[in-house]
Amino acid sequence: MEYLFPIILVLHVLSALGIIGLVLVQHGKGADMGAAFGSGASGSLFGATGSANFLSRTTAALAVVFFLTSLSLAYMASNKPKTSGSVMQDAVQSQPVASPAPADDGKADSADPDSKAKDIPR
Repeated sequence: MEYLFPIILVLHVLSALGIIGLVLVQHGKGADMGAAFGSGASGSLFGATGSANFLSRTTAALAVVFFLTSLSLAYMASNKPKTSGSVMQDAVQSQPVASPAPADDGKADSADPDSKAKDIPR
């Protein structure tokens, strides 16, 4: 199923670009009056009304392809396998680093056993 997503995405982008190109090539409704008076549309490849008919049908077909690829991409994005739990569930928690004990060379304990008791404030 993972190989299908890039294929549909490329088809989606190509159909969008095709729609943009075909819409820009088509004449507007205001251009029909000028074409009726012989502005060169009758000499086109498809005839006077053939080019408008061909372009509009091709645009409609690309619009259907664009719509179907949009729905399929939305379906694929919403039906991804969901993992159980949260994202933080698998995170490793770090323990606080304990400060190292002061180095005791043993001289204070042997000379005065109450030396630690003198350091405690009262």
